[in-house]
Amino acid sequence: MNKIILALFLFTDLIAFAQKPCEIDTNVSDSLGTYKSTKQFIIFERSFAGNSTDIFFSLANNNNILSLETQILRRSSGFVNAYCFNSSSRIYLQLNNGKIVTLLYVGNDTCGTLIQNESSLNSRIMIGSFVFSKENFDELKVSPVTFMRIKFAGETIDYPFKTEFTAELDKKTYQPESYFINYLKCVEN
Repeated sequence: MNKIILALFLFTDLIAFAQKPCEIDTNVSDSLGTYKSTKQFIIFERSFAGNSTDIFFSLANNNNILSLETQILRRSSGFVNAYCFNSSSRIYLQLNNGKIVTLLYVGNDTCGTLIQNESSLNSRIMIGSFVFSKENFDELKVSPVTFMRIKFAGETIDYPFKTEFTAELDKKTYQPESYFINYLKCVEN
């Protein structure tokens, strides 16, 4: 009997520590409706030959419409080419179970903002909102994402996901493959 109680206790502790806490950045309810969003999460980071790309995700629920807020930050000592979002832009997420989830861009056409700082480092920041459909939403809760493809206005770029990495930007450890499994629950209701 003691072994059963001990096993249940250990199993309960394991489940409690395995769940990621929700980190809500914005939670507003007013006469116009409700809006809730999670904190930004670094989902992809690449640095090579003086060029770097960082992709940040946050999940949002705007009056029961779930969206993925995406921010792409590209830096270089040279010119940073413009990639643009338009009505045909998509994010394709390939899941570990072989299925592909498509998110649709909802917003105005944009090519981001080019910023040059005092050390002659050029940066381009692009922000876009992509919505889920009910058919593909449930798959993200149970299967890790292994690969992302972003279809821009004139180009398509692939981004492999890592199981875990420590970001150069803030020295924190991130787990991009399980991002949706861990954080979709935070904005569902």
